Amino acid sequence: MSNYPIRIGVHLQPQHADYATIRAAASRAEEIGADVVFNWDHFYPLFGDLGGKHFECLTMLAGWAESTSRAEIGALVLCNSYRNPDLLADMSRTIDHISGGRFILGIGSGWFRWDYDSYGYEFGTAGSRLDDLAEALPRIESRFTKLNPPPTRKIPILIGGGGEKKTLRLVARHADIWHGFGDVATIAHKNSVIDRWCEVEERDPSAIERSCSVRDVEVSMGDEFAEVGATFFVVSAGGPDYDLSTLEKWVAYRDSRNR
Repeated sequence: MSNYPIRIGVHLQPQHADYATIRAAASRAEEIGADVVFNWDHFYPLFGDLGGKHFECLTMLAGWAESTSRAEIGALVLCNSYRNPDLLADMSRTIDHISGGRFILGIGSGWFRWDYDSYGYEFGTAGSRLDDLAEALPRIESRFTKLNPPPTRKIPILIGGGGEKKTLRLVARHADIWHGFGDVATIAHKNSVIDRWCEVEERDPSAIERSCSVRDVEVSMGDEFAEVGATFFVVSAGGPDYDLSTLEKWVAYRDSRNR
């Protein structure tokens, strides 16, 4: 069992839609009660026509920082390969200030080759991209301490992924939030791996909030996930026709649990 309260996030896919539609969906998600509103970090749609409408991630989040007022905002997740780590820290700090301290730095090692090839980034291998992430995270953390003005708070670092040899060790070393995918048994296993890496890294495992996607999960399963340590649930609203009905159900679940 976790000591964290239940939190609900929503993932808006910023594809095939005008920006006004995306912005309205983010604002509506906040009105419904989402704790966190996420977009993603890609250069093209992941589904449907690859040449369809799409917008850059961090500049969009800066816009959300102005158009929302309560919910935290972030990417699920930023691709480490696309930006110099020190620049990414500076951009994150800036959005943190614009939002009044509501930015979450979600980050991963990257995977979508079309993004890399079309924008001229070296794709490398899964292993080399994880090694790059391992080098970037200390640089990001160091840059946060050098910026003037500094961040308004310790910007939470969310690391997404389930690789047990490298990714979850990075979670134990750097993350405030881990985000994963899978059924209850999978999440329970990944959490146990994180806990073991925390022993190696001499880190308190309770310092890491555990998050998972519940795109195809019934709300009635929430308690089972919470029993194995996952208390931050992220629903998908799709895109470009954003369906927030599932978000409403999970927000109601959260409110019933957190009384």
